[in-house]
Amino acid sequence: MRTYESMAIWRDGLIRSAFPSVDDTAGPERPSRVEVSILARVDSELLGFASDARVLILNCDDLGMHEAVNAAIFDAIENGVATSCSLMAPCPGAADAIALLRERPHVPFGLHLTLIRDNQGYVWGPSSPKTKVPSLLDPNTGELFTDEPVNRDRLLAQARLDDVERELRAQLNAVVGAGLSPTHLDWHCLADGGRADIFDLGLVLAEEYGLAARVWLDDGRQKARALGKPVVDRAFLDSFTVDVDSKPETYERLLRALPLGLSEWAVHPALGTEDWQAIEPSGWRVRQSDHAFLTSDRAREVIAEERIQVIDYKLLQNAWRNLPDTTA
Repeated sequence: MRTYESMAIWRDGLIRSAFPSVDDTAGPERPSRVEVSILARVDSELLGFASDARVLILNCDDLGMHEAVNAAIFDAIENGVATSCSLMAPCPGAADAIALLRERPHVPFGLHLTLIRDNQGYVWGPSSPKTKVPSLLDPNTGELFTDEPVNRDRLLAQARLDDVERELRAQLNAVVGAGLSPTHLDWHCLADGGRADIFDLGLVLAEEYGLAARVWLDDGRQKARALGKPVVDRAFLDSFTVDVDSKPETYERLLRALPLGLSEWAVHPALGTEDWQAIEPSGWRVRQSDHAFLTSDRAREVIAEERIQVIDYKLLQNAWRNLPDTTA
């Protein structure tokens, strides 16, 4: 297992090998020349877009959580405006999602790295045997922690990095071993992994598996940019923060006001089935309303009117791997 110190050495070495002329004396008050160079232009330019382009990733999170989620996500991608999705390997609907992905090799997807679950009534994971990752479990339940602020803090305070790596590798290997080819890594309920050493581990795994990574927070974006990796230029949007009743109007307003550069919206479509409503009695409306907008004629019209270029993670994956664009 890599230690936090070895990952830091790896990251620093990668920067020096990629940018041998970079001034290594940069500090908190003095960015290096490579950081200045990268920050002087929007990251969408690193993907080949013009400086005045407005580029948007519409990624459907939580594939694999449940069959009602899976059906809505594939509908939003194949018949709507969504462009990619992220698979939760430990979840009850993951086998169904993997089967659907095998039938749809044209659908871009990433790994939604999962160290936490949504509520007490819906149990999943970990992918590793529990005895192998004890520090990831809530001692009160013997299960993964649930998604409340106090529990996220408890998880991050006790999680051992070797347990985190073991579990993330189990999730990755389950998907790659099924013959699937993800494009990127991102995180469920823990932006940028929730902790600096976990974020660095994510960078190591992305490099090893040839993937891009979703990077949302300022510290992580600065680290990724120092490696020459394109990331979002703007604050991200999580659809769970958008009011359900005014969602169509809010989404249209946000699309029309979309800034220059690369943005990402993490959306969460699901069908409002009776089974899913029972599992997620408060959140199902968020998901159903996402599905309704993503598959609406209005969404497609606004994106076209605003000349927004909607992409998936393949371009970022190529850039993170320093490969030429083959998607044109």
